[in-house]
Amino acid sequence: MKSPDPVQCLSVRKTQISPLCIVNSSVMLWFPDKLLVVTVATKETDGYRRFLRTAKHFNYTVKVLGRGQKWKGGDYMSAPGGGQKVRLLNEGLKEMKDDHQIILFIDSYDVVFASGPKELLKKFQQAKHRVVFSSETLIWPDRHLEDKYPHVREGNRFLGSGGFIGYLPNIKELVANWTGDDGDSDQLFFTKIYTDQSKRKSINITLDNKCRLFQNLHGALDDVVLKFEDHQVRVRNVLYDTLPVIIHGNGPTKLQINYLGNYIPNTWTFESGCTVCREDLRSLSALQENEYPLVVIGIFIQQPTPFVTVFFERLLKLQYPKNKLKLFIFNKEAHHQRQVQSFLKDYGSLYEKVTVIEPEEEMDGACVFFFSDLCRRDQDCDYFFSLDIEVVLKNKDTLKILIEQNLPIVAPMITRAGRLWSNFWGALSGDGYYARSEDYVDIVQGRRVGVWNVPYVSNVYLVKAGLLQRELKDYELFSSSDPDMAFCHNIRNKGIFMYVTNMHTFGRILSTENYQTGHLHNDLWQIFENPVDWEERYIHENYTRIMKDKLIENPCPDVYWFPVFSSVACNHMIEEMEHYGKWSGGANVDNRIHGGYENVPTIDIHMTQINFEKDWQKFLVEYVVPITEKMFPGYYTKAHFELAFVVRYKPDEQPSLRPHHDASTFTVNIALNQVGLDYQGGGCRFLRYDCSIQAPRKGWALLHPGRLTHYHEGLPTTAGVRYIAVSFVDP
Repeated sequence: MKSPDPVQCLSVRKTQISPLCIVNSSVMLWFPDKLLVVTVATKETDGYRRFLRTAKHFNYTVKVLGRGQKWKGGDYMSAPGGGQKVRLLNEGLKEMKDDHQIILFIDSYDVVFASGPKELLKKFQQAKHRVVFSSETLIWPDRHLEDKYPHVREGNRFLGSGGFIGYLPNIKELVANWTGDDGDSDQLFFTKIYTDQSKRKSINITLDNKCRLFQNLHGALDDVVLKFEDHQVRVRNVLYDTLPVIIHGNGPTKLQINYLGNYIPNTWTFESGCTVCREDLRSLSALQENEYPLVVIGIFIQQPTPFVTVFFERLLKLQYPKNKLKLFIFNKEAHHQRQVQSFLKDYGSLYEKVTVIEPEEEMDGACVFFFSDLCRRDQDCDYFFSLDIEVVLKNKDTLKILIEQNLPIVAPMITRAGRLWSNFWGALSGDGYYARSEDYVDIVQGRRVGVWNVPYVSNVYLVKAGLLQRELKDYELFSSSDPDMAFCHNIRNKGIFMYVTNMHTFGRILSTENYQTGHLHNDLWQIFENPVDWEERYIHENYTRIMKDKLIENPCPDVYWFPVFSSVACNHMIEEMEHYGKWSGGANVDNRIHGGYENVPTIDIHMTQINFEKDWQKFLVEYVVPITEKMFPGYYTKAHFELAFVVRYKPDEQPSLRPHHDASTFTVNIALNQVGLDYQGGGCRFLRYDCSIQAPRKGWALLHPGRLTHYHEGLPTTAGVRYIAVSFVDP
């Protein structure tokens, strides 16, 4: 019989199939409804749900075998197994009677569809065989069978059992003689059939040698790349220049299929961005506060960390009902006991429950397991939120956003300021450590925005309590010296997906390197390691508005007045100096300065005495120099100074300072406390212009020339104590 005309086939109603559409007793492949996808899934996993989503996207009809049964097919990632799949398929086919049915049998936990039934059926037809198996570059599980495989001119030579397609009668014949145990190898069973020439011919089997239908990733990772089309993403096999319809992360390639699944078939595209990130959300907007999920927050202080006080301030501002939060604080550092106790004293009663593990209790890294286990055993617990103390959560809605994502494990993406470091890995190296995925930089820098399936998260993440109470029941998650590594390794082994979202800006992570604890306010010394956090803590909130909103005032000729220090910065500077306590006596002889003689002495402490000179110069360069160059155009400074110090004025000690010139090109004078509140009197008078500033504002700086023109004096402090920070710049 001559080959049928596709047009004639398409013109025939499905219930009246023309004889012209019959080839070897099979329906011509222009009828996708004759295709049935069959898979085995004994339980619903994250991978299975991903498989179903891609099947639904392309309108495949799926039949699931083994649902709810106990898996007995072994762990065939590392050893042969999978016989249970063959048994279930054999049993499932017996009830099917339509000889024109086309069966696609594939794994589901590690498979995604990249295209639809029409393309699949067309490529199956072009194979001109009644059963087509996926192919592999590697032989498994018996290498001794290699010589029995037919040779091919081009393409993969070996059979892969994770996917095959064929007509119902032929598939029935393929599995009819299965007599093995559930733990036996399905791959070996099919391999022996294929390598038997008579059986191969009888069933009419071939391999998809060039990966036109199936792409197995094991042994072929270098052969596949993502191909972005119009509103769709495909995997391209560059070796054979083919676009496979089905992508299978077989064997040890689960992480690679997870990566590809972030894009295929339309999860993320350049045109639409993330197309699934709004699906299956758990909205909290309609809930009353007493209906919110209960969250156990585990806070971990593992090493000396800057800005701990700020961490607790942000924790307090999280937009989530406090009576729906239980706090478990593990503090390994005695240095931070004061901040923890201060927070709990003031705000601990707001929370549903607070538990603290103090440094003397000597718990190790297993504390993470201890806290997560508290959630596991607490029937009221809905989520466990793991939060390291070095995390800077700027987004007050972080917890709500993560809960609404409705994912098993999800982390908000945070980065280290100015660096590509983040709290997730896009890929793993062969030994299980960090490797950079192709999209890592784009995700970190926000050029690709979405919710990403990743192999590793750390520092801050949300875990569904149901996961701990069911899938991870009695499972030791944190069993090594690196709890995050152990946690992610064990989660991956369970086939549970971890996600990171960069759909919102959440915050950043602090650097804890070189953090010293020898001062009263150690955060003052963080301008180099954590400049963004230093600025937020210590620079005046209006500093960035100086030029835009013209906040610089000009109270006297060539004297400029502008906000620079926050109130906290002023307080910390005063407290740090008083804590150091070695104030000069205000005498002319001063061994701290070059030459040993001070013409106009003050009672002061130099920045060099508290090892703050490098930090102070950095402050001058970043925050004073731009103002100087704006106000004195044509003058460029490197902010070099020989003298920078904090002066203390007291009525019974040194209330004022006689008229003088400063030994500088220009001087910066910052008021560290508030007139009328902390002291009375004070101020500065420029004699040449008979101009005084008698009400210095806390945190504001006076900038003026030092030599020749600006002869000035310090006006008497009549009550209290006045502090100023002075710098003689470019002496």
